Amino acid sequence: MEYKRTILVVDDDPDIVNQVQVMLEASGYKVLTADSSREALEIFNREKPDAIVTDLMMEEMDSGFMLNYHVKKTEHGKKIPVIMMTAAAHVTGYKFDAYTSDEKDWLKCDALLNKPISIEELISKIESFYEVN
Repeated sequence: MEYKRTILVVDDDPDIVNQVQVMLEASGYKVLTADSSREALEIFNREKPDAIVTDLMMEEMDSGFMLNYHVKKTEHGKKIPVIMMTAAAHVTGYKFDAYTSDEKDWLKCDALLNKPISIEELISKIESFYEVN
């Protein structure tokens, strides 16, 4: 089977991983999964996926930030989109609607989606990265 792209999905909630995986696979993507930033970094280094979709807060409060930091400092990581998902708006009330360049600098991701995410919006974010680059 030929896939559009290989996407690494990272979240400590197995239901979210499964949901995103099923939706992406139904749309023609190969999906790799991890339930921690540590596992995700190992898979990233070994498999070199075309994109990463990761949760913001996992095993530790800064797990998503740290994963993005380690990915984006590599040559391969600079070439692929990293899309962060977060439910922080539900907990804190802070919603990342206007994703500014300042936020991009400290979040180390190429797009930010508030949970629950729309598969159409997720795919659009992934593919728009490749249209520009």
